[in-house]
Amino acid sequence: MLLQFVYSAQDFVTDVLQRSENCPPPSKFDALIRDGWTDRMDRGLFRYHLGDLETRILPGPNGYIAQLNVQRGIERRKPQEILSIQQEFNPSQFNFNKINADEIICEMMKGTAALKDLPNGQLPQPCKMVVLINVSPLEFGHCLFVPDPSLCLPQILTRTAVQVGIESVLLSSNPGFRVGFNSLGAFASVNHLHLHGYYLDHELKIESNLVKPLIPEKNFFRLQGFPVGFLFFTKSEEVDTVARTICDVTDFLVGENIAHNLFLTRGCPPSCQMQSAKERRLRKGVRIAIWPRIACFGAKEESAFNVALCELAGHLPFKNKKDFNSTTEREVISIVQRYLLPDDEFQRLEEQLVEHLLTL
Repeated sequence: MLLQFVYSAQDFVTDVLQRSENCPPPSKFDALIRDGWTDRMDRGLFRYHLGDLETRILPGPNGYIAQLNVQRGIERRKPQEILSIQQEFNPSQFNFNKINADEIICEMMKGTAALKDLPNGQLPQPCKMVVLINVSPLEFGHCLFVPDPSLCLPQILTRTAVQVGIESVLLSSNPGFRVGFNSLGAFASVNHLHLHGYYLDHELKIESNLVKPLIPEKNFFRLQGFPVGFLFFTKSEEVDTVARTICDVTDFLVGENIAHNLFLTRGCPPSCQMQSAKERRLRKGVRIAIWPRIACFGAKEESAFNVALCELAGHLPFKNKKDFNSTTEREVISIVQRYLLPDDEFQRLEEQLVEHLLTL
């Protein structure tokens, strides 16, 4: 029988710090993911055994986290050919209805008592989120969050998917638990709606990057520094509202055929000026970065690393030892830059998004 994990806002962990000597114990969510993932690794359900990854921090102000993961580049399933950001779901291609049922860790569901009434007195239907292992893992605990696989949704974000992604970060007591999303044309491998989740026990610059306010009342900011992108921030009590606004942005991007990546992580509250060391360690809320980018169509081209959700956030899984040992921060920036929108296009998009959100 499929294990069910029913949660409410009472399960959110709000008192989290980065690099705390007194680490809180694993939450119920963490225990479920870690134990379930380790059990499947012990049972040989992955394409390869993932041990401790060789890791180095690239010298330079961006603090890139480089990890050597040769087997993922060799063993992972061949990505599907993607031809459009709005490509329809194709049941004849691989999808998450075709997996081995033993790969499923659990079914996540928010308790109905925690859900608010919808307009006109309608009662919401509980959303089923299936959590399964990623058989070609990037890091420890690498799993996939798939909203009710039987719905056969294409890889286009929904408000529910965004909300559960944010809530998953809040359910973890570990500041290193991350969630992300690759749109079609932004190195999504499978056209069946899913988000990634995994643990990375290294601090990323995005957790405390300075921002420029765009619409502060909607928690909407522009990330300062490289790579340029947008940022939302939410604490536990604002998740529903912020998830809706994030979807307003991603719906706009899809409508304009703009590929995009998202990365969700614990982070300090956004600020446009340097904060104290104590303020930068606060991890009570979630930062959601959105990077609009140049679309890549056709099957993925293999290289030292693909520029997708984790690479844009500063986590670089390398596919070969030569590049892992020799690549510099300057070379990383040069590779990533090729996938970003030109400055004038980004600025125009920013103006359009601000105007769009202000009219809603």
